[in-house]
Amino acid sequence: LQRMLSIAVEVDKSPNCSSCKIADVIFPFILNIPLRSQREAFLNTMESQLLRCKLLELLFQHSCDVPTALPLSLAKILYFVSHSSVLLQYQDETATWQRWDEMLQYLSLLLISYQNVILAFPLAEHLRSSLNDRMDLIIQKAKPKLQDSDDISYLDIQLKIEDFISRMQQVLGQPFPLQIMEKLCMLR
Repeated sequence: LQRMLSIAVEVDKSPNCSSCKIADVIFPFILNIPLRSQREAFLNTMESQLLRCKLLELLFQHSCDVPTALPLSLAKILYFVSHSSVLLQYQDETATWQRWDEMLQYLSLLLISYQNVILAFPLAEHLRSSLNDRMDLIIQKAKPKLQDSDDISYLDIQLKIEDFISRMQQVLGQPFPLQIMEKLCMLR
């Protein structure tokens, strides 16, 4: 399935457009996956970093009281840090801290996937371009174009993370479980 989804993203003239379409179709199914382990297995095994970004973006947009119109960027990820609530409705007796832990896991996964789409490997840095255009860009050693909303300051990051920690403290109290502390450090 993951290979088929990856190929479906790649065969289109615009991988960005096809990943949006595929994510829109898959997203309702993600919401209905009952167990965290199953959701994580699905998201972690995605071959297409771009499709993973789009699915996680939809997941966080869904969890925001006030969705944003920003394009997927570092500024939008920071917006999610500030405005997302616990992501999914749970039918089981999952502890509140585990819900926050899952949210932190997906924030980190979104950030890593976005960095892979934009900045990382020479073959991956133009994932928003078609295969034909991508080869030309790689041959020309063209750098990927960053968006204005990718230009964020260290202070912006600090303030958003501190706000996020404050919201978690209101819900969870102190001290945070070790898993939460590790994921907060990783996210920073």
